[in-house]
Amino acid sequence: MKRRLAVLAATAGWTALSISAHHSFSAEFDSGKAVVLEGVVSKVEWANPHVYFYVDVKEANGGTTTWACETGGPNALIRQGWKHDSMKVGDHVTVNGYLAKDGSKMADARQVKLADGRKVFSGTPDDGGPQNRGR
Repeated sequence: MKRRLAVLAATAGWTALSISAHHSFSAEFDSGKAVVLEGVVSKVEWANPHVYFYVDVKEANGGTTTWACETGGPNALIRQGWKHDSMKVGDHVTVNGYLAKDGSKMADARQVKLADGRKVFSGTPDDGGPQNRGR
């Protein structure tokens, strides 16, 4: 009986973490605030539930701002044509996305123009966010 309770508690805890980690587009991003970020990739993190990459964007004043870009999970990206080496540190990319509601330097990356010129969708198709594949 104790073992069953322990397994049930562990499963419930894991489920709660998974649900809280995965969110809908509208929970964090503003579909009314589109953004285009152009810069150099400084970091790529392939992990569940979302892949993140970071882009160093040159500002008009000469400074550089690092933006965190959220995409779908690894499996979603692979199904949409991504490979683990599609984006590497040092690559120049253009990101079409939407700003975070909290005003942080984070964007939901919906489409990315990679260094080789390919444009790839990077959102999660069923997350409630805009489907701007043709931008």
